[in-house]
Amino acid sequence: MISEAEYLKSYDASRFPSPLVTVDSVLFTVHQQVLCVLLVQRASQPQQGRWGLPGGFIDMVQDDSTRATALRKLTEKTGVSPSWLEQLDTFSGPQRDPRGWSLTIAWFALISWMSCAPHIASVSDAKWVPVSELDTMELAFDHRTIIHAALHRLRQKTMYSLLPVYCLPDTFTQAQLQEATEIILGQPIQRKSLIRRFEASGMFEETGESVATGARKARLWRRKPGVDIHLFSRNLLTD
Repeated sequence: MISEAEYLKSYDASRFPSPLVTVDSVLFTVHQQVLCVLLVQRASQPQQGRWGLPGGFIDMVQDDSTRATALRKLTEKTGVSPSWLEQLDTFSGPQRDPRGWSLTIAWFALISWMSCAPHIASVSDAKWVPVSELDTMELAFDHRTIIHAALHRLRQKTMYSLLPVYCLPDTFTQAQLQEATEIILGQPIQRKSLIRRFEASGMFEETGESVATGARKARLWRRKPGVDIHLFSRNLLTD
């Protein structure tokens, strides 16, 4: 019987055709009361000049996982590493890339606009695009399909968690969280339902500071260090 070491020594990976493998990320933010997605302009062929998602091939020296690839590419484009990142899905097939049979592992994330605005403003190949304007653009590859899938997942998770907090500044008011939640969902929510979840989640702590909001002052909150999102069993819209 041949040993595993002997087998691997004689193994020829070129015997099996390999697909193109990439990683793409859908990065969302809320800016000026609009839900936006980060797009980058392709500098080379194929589909040179089109706008698409930040991503690329896995660097097998630098990246120990596809998550690492996603974070590396997002950090290159935004200047910061998103504090929340989740794998979305795998998109594959012979038609999605003119170079041949390909697959991409898609991730999606939320980030505060303020965190990365200076970096994005300093480069010419990246920009925030309102989600409502995507249908007027000719996007690269199947990135429109990937964005729609990410948007659906984002809205579903928002109904069962307080995920929108990740697109807020480090300190925020409950009213800002409600506004971001309503922008993502595209409809109003009951404030009392959101506050119940806010208090039950155990995710937040007061900063001891407040900010003027009209004639009143609102307390400022922040996420507790190392906290993860809390999932609720009931839909926010029916809670």
